[in-house]
Amino acid sequence: MGLPSPLAARWTGAGSSGAPDARLAGKEAAHEALLGKDAQLLVVFASDAHDLDEVLAGVAEVAGDTPVVGCSTAGEIASSGAGDRGLVVMAFGGDFAVATAAASIDDLGLREAGAAVAAAASQVSHKQHRVLLLLSDGLAGDQQEIVRGAYSVLGASVPLVGGCAGDDLRMERTSQLHGSEVLHGHVVAAAIGSDAPLGIGVEHGWRRVGEPMLVTDSEGTVLRTLDDEPALDVYLRRLGAPDEAYTDPAAFTRFALTHPLGLARRSGEEVRMVAEADFETRSLSCIASVPRGGLAWIMEGDEQSVLEATDAACRSALDALDGHTPLGLMAFDCIARRGVLGDPGIVREVERIAAHAGDAPVSGFYTYGEIARSSSAGGFHNQTLVVLAVS
Repeated sequence: MGLPSPLAARWTGAGSSGAPDARLAGKEAAHEALLGKDAQLLVVFASDAHDLDEVLAGVAEVAGDTPVVGCSTAGEIASSGAGDRGLVVMAFGGDFAVATAAASIDDLGLREAGAAVAAAASQVSHKQHRVLLLLSDGLAGDQQEIVRGAYSVLGASVPLVGGCAGDDLRMERTSQLHGSEVLHGHVVAAAIGSDAPLGIGVEHGWRRVGEPMLVTDSEGTVLRTLDDEPALDVYLRRLGAPDEAYTDPAAFTRFALTHPLGLARRSGEEVRMVAEADFETRSLSCIASVPRGGLAWIMEGDEQSVLEATDAACRSALDALDGHTPLGLMAFDCIARRGVLGDPGIVREVERIAAHAGDAPVSGFYTYGEIARSSSAGGFHNQTLVVLAVS
């Protein structure tokens, strides 16, 4: 990406590595990201095919005691393209103000963990522009509760952005990174303050199919009935699902990945990823809550609609910079959108993100859910692209 100008007050850099040796990959990616000696934060997105303790050890060999946050992924995004089983590092340097935190969801609960890490934002309150980057265990329950907890501390004054860690679609255990620690069942955060604007863009690219359904019985993230029928049966019948999706959990997950539910909410339409089915109770489990009494639709998308959403999210994030030159883009992209695009499509998607970034570095990962709360977006998202633009 080239070295920052000697007169630049702030800089970002991004590095990636596909080296199979975890420590070497950490060293390579961190070395490429560190364009200056005054790094304030490193954000690490790594496949858990790696030994993540070794990844952090490799990063530390290059970056010393620079603060680190990060998580495991379902794929990585870099200026050079999308990847698997690799890692990406983004560095923030210069006069960015940074504070990091971690909290155990298992010990505190979702909302309380969100509130605990949000307190870090007070340490960067001297900066005019702030954002709280949240990286969470998306398998730990209703992620909207983490957003509510953070909002209870920060209100609308500090936007929230981030995503849920992945484990390459095994849906077993994800990892969160804080300093030299590899954590599980946690939320980690980095409060970032800047003297120039920070922009957030949010788009999903899905559209409604067919008639709405009434959510007649649900509890938290579990959807029991639609129109007073077992939710699983209605969902599969409406979609004309293949036979194996009715009985095979793995086949169901692959099918549901590209067939989300849309919910009518006061803040607009929200998308819910259908994570798994209970074949005994005939219920569905989603990544976030599905309120009883609301309307739901089957959603669908194609490569064109998803790529159009990519452009829209990037434009929104960059427009929020109020004419300032972007220093970097960070993308949190749902693994389900990747399922729609396929391998050729994700190449085109990341090329589009890089084109919007211009000379600025790009980093990010494929997530199990996305976080974006600003004046125009309301919290936890599924099957959506969230873009953070830094100036």
